Amino acid sequence: MYFDVDGHARACGRFTGPGSHRDWRVLPLALILCIATVSVGLADDFTRFRGDDATGVASDDPRLPSQWSRTKNVAWSSDVPGQGWGSPIVVGDRVFVSSVVADEENVKPKAGLYLGQGVRDPAKGIHHWMVYCYDLTDGKELWKHEAKAGRPVVPRHPKSSYAAETPTSDGERLYVLFGDVGLYCYDLDGTLLWSNPIEPKKTNMDYGAAASPVVHDGQVFVVYDNLEDSWIASFDAKTGEQKWRTKRNETHSWATPLVWGNDQRTEIVVPGNRMNRSYSLDGDLLWEFDGDMSILVIPSPFAAHGMCYLASGYVGDSHRPTFAIRPGAAGDLKPESNFAANEFIEWYQPTASAYNTSQLVYGDYLYTVYDQGFMTCHNAKTGDEVYGKHRFSPGGSFTSSPWAYNGKIFCLSEEGRTYVIKAGDKFEILNTNPLDEFCMATPSVVGGRLLIRTLTKLYCLTER
Repeated sequence: MYFDVDGHARACGRFTGPGSHRDWRVLPLALILCIATVSVGLADDFTRFRGDDATGVASDDPRLPSQWSRTKNVAWSSDVPGQGWGSPIVVGDRVFVSSVVADEENVKPKAGLYLGQGVRDPAKGIHHWMVYCYDLTDGKELWKHEAKAGRPVVPRHPKSSYAAETPTSDGERLYVLFGDVGLYCYDLDGTLLWSNPIEPKKTNMDYGAAASPVVHDGQVFVVYDNLEDSWIASFDAKTGEQKWRTKRNETHSWATPLVWGNDQRTEIVVPGNRMNRSYSLDGDLLWEFDGDMSILVIPSPFAAHGMCYLASGYVGDSHRPTFAIRPGAAGDLKPESNFAANEFIEWYQPTASAYNTSQLVYGDYLYTVYDQGFMTCHNAKTGDEVYGKHRFSPGGSFTSSPWAYNGKIFCLSEEGRTYVIKAGDKFEILNTNPLDEFCMATPSVVGGRLLIRTLTKLYCLTER
């Protein structure tokens, strides 16, 4: 028996003696039970922002908690040096996070909207762009690696970090993006395999980069929208060689791209302030349309019910749209009359998007968590409103995207409080779970465990 990178027990040629080397019947019953127990207890993988399918929806599991605090249902917690807002990702029994450690104290993030005010100069002091690996079973640090050290040359959003992106993995290698520094590839034991520097550019309001990388079929896709030279590019997953780069006429977008595998083809969907676009796996434009998107495009696209959902909703804009796109589109999708007149736009809502958080489709419902502490619900198939804005109580502000399992919606506020909402057509807060520390990273769910990253810690939560 051996364990693959997913932590699952496998039979292989190492079994010798009577019978086939793949014949489990020759194993003693006690060994079979031991193998089964280990296989069930270890994790599946969580390999990108919002999970492998980018939806934020996890499989139901009785081990997943609905209540927790800094002491309740905590399997372990580990200190994470520095600051980073990428989600933790998991491959087998290893948890990976990125962070940036500064030698001097800089602006500390605080909850609430900044509305354009804040940092306009690069942060002070030498910074260390770091990658950390923890053991999923006990939180012990397994390895760390310094990708780069030096002084930042571009500013950042006052609430954000120079490690805002979530890493990704193909199960064999780890890909870590520091958006205005470079893309780094490691094996799972922490050996640097290759790196590609990224030339930093000026971004809108000096907010910096934030879109996370995604990996698919041997390619790592990166989007870097800025005020000088925006692009989407593909890098060979094994060698780091750039396979293609396509220019983008965008300046105000930070959404993580979606590799959308549908019944027509596989495509890369990227929303934008000027145009929502889809690209082939070779970087060619497939379709686009001007959705009159919000001035700042942050929510990341995802797929459900055979459709792709696109949204943007800066709080100062009157038009904060959500679109549900059908597969198979080509060319310019925007009709002369109204959005819904296009056969590939299944439905459209003009004011149903949040500013920072990505939406969640759970069952037949689409849930939107607004930055200022509200939730709405729409029919995910038709766009019809199920219920309007309901305020969270006690109040909070939100950057982290919601997630779901076991018939519940979970919404993590910047204040570190998670609101547990009953899924369905009525808004009902079941309970709230405090961690009492600033939070902006979207949590991850894997193998009966919930991983929440706060400003200083990584929590592993599971039902006791």
